Parts: sequence; structure tokens; C-alpha cells
Amino acid sequence: MRRRWSDGPGVLRVPAADGGDGAVVPLEVAASYAARTRGLLGRDGVEGALLLAPASGVHTFRMRFAIDVAYLDRRSRVLAVRTMPPGRMGLPRPRSRYVLEARAGAMAGWGLRRGTVVELAQRD
Repeated sequence: MRRRWSDGPGVLRVPAADGGDGAVVPLEVAASYAARTRGLLGRDGVEGALLLAPASGVHTFRMRFAIDVAYLDRRSRVLAVRTMPPGRMGLPRPRSRYVLEARAGAMAGWGLRRGTVVELAQRD
């Protein structure tokens, strides 16, 4: 069954590699075409992360800062994590269902890496 997303707030939970509490990160969901197209363009930063749902690729043209990008499959497993400077085109990931974006370096601080299964939840 496909998950139904709508624009708005949410939460990202990244499990700790050692079995501890992990990271709980504020999440902004961009599910509509307009919100996904706008993404982080024109912003000076992002608090937490932005979830593009659905998405399989991103670009950083007209962005003001470098970002971390994580490609997630339909089970919310991280397929790849990349840091992208402004003015770049990311390669689309064929199995990617969602894309997470955050300020460069943030994902490493959360312990997010390839193979991690994250929990994504939308707030009502």
C-alpha cells in the first residue's frame, strides 16, 4: 500500500547504530508538485530536513547553500547519501521513492548512511 503524503510538518527518526535512542529531526514534507518544485530554492537554510515525496532526483541550481541528499526506497531504506554544492544536477536513482534534503553535514551528525532504515511520520 502506498503512503499518502501532504505538505506540512513531520518528524524523521534515525536509529542509532549502537542501538541507542538515535536522532529525532524536524521534517518538512513537500508532497505537492508546487512544494516539491520549490524545495529549498530561495532559502538561506533549513531547520531539520525536507522530504520530497515522491522524488528520485534533485538539483541545486539557484540554491544558496550546499546540501546533503539522501535517496530512500519505498521501505525508507537509505540507498545513497551525497553532499551537493549549489549549481549541480544530481543523478536520479531508479529505486528511489523519496529524497531527504538537509544542510551539508547534518546527515552525518544524525548517523544517516547507506542501508539505514529511517522512520518518517507526518504530523496532523
